[in-house]
Amino acid sequence: MKLVVGLGNPGSQYAGTRHNVGFEVAQRVARQQLAGPFRSQFESLVTDFRCGDEKVLLVMPQTYMNLSGRAVRRFVDYFDIACTDVLVICDDMNLPAGKLRLRGKGSAGGQKGLADILRALGTQDVPRLRIGIGRPPEFMDATAWVLGRFSEEERTALAPALERAAQAVPLWIREGLSHAMNVVNAPDDPAGRRPARSSRRNAQSDSATEADANTTDSPATAEAARKSARSHAERDRPSSAG
Repeated sequence: MKLVVGLGNPGSQYAGTRHNVGFEVAQRVARQQLAGPFRSQFESLVTDFRCGDEKVLLVMPQTYMNLSGRAVRRFVDYFDIACTDVLVICDDMNLPAGKLRLRGKGSAGGQKGLADILRALGTQDVPRLRIGIGRPPEFMDATAWVLGRFSEEERTALAPALERAAQAVPLWIREGLSHAMNVVNAPDDPAGRRPARSSRRNAQSDSATEADANTTDSPATAEAARKSARSHAERDRPSSAG
């Protein structure tokens, strides 16, 4: 059994925000795999489908982003799922907008939902598919950025990445992590081809990305922007959005 977890924040006020791209990919996967309606279980919305011989649980935790580990741990324990059979889908400010990066392990890189899952499971050996949303302008607080919505132009540019992310899920299930990494992490080719790249090179590149990622939640330097985003920042506490 596989567990695919799309991260985001519940509620209409967060729909369409940068922080909720994990939810969007999960919903795409559900449509493409002809999964049934989402139902409530373990503080989450969950559906399931079969991919080849594998049963897959598709989960969207409703605990708010930075408490996602609580829900994921309940699924892992109840269904006896190995941590390496869990795929977390989340946003990442440290990747350019629309860039995908699949890894099998590593730190959370400042992504609070992923960090809580790694803490709850007690390991960093959890596959994750990160979707780049880019970094905020200098005048904007990081929390306000991730809780903000895409512009129409950004949404149009992001659509192909969300589709590729959705297609990466059955690829990971059927072909395994190494093959999926080679496809997902391959550099874009001007001719439209996506040549494979070795997993070792992927891991080296990702290590460099993670080394810079711990500054994810650093606020912008402008004091005026901090004040304007203060109301959003309140939602980033453990009892709120994250």
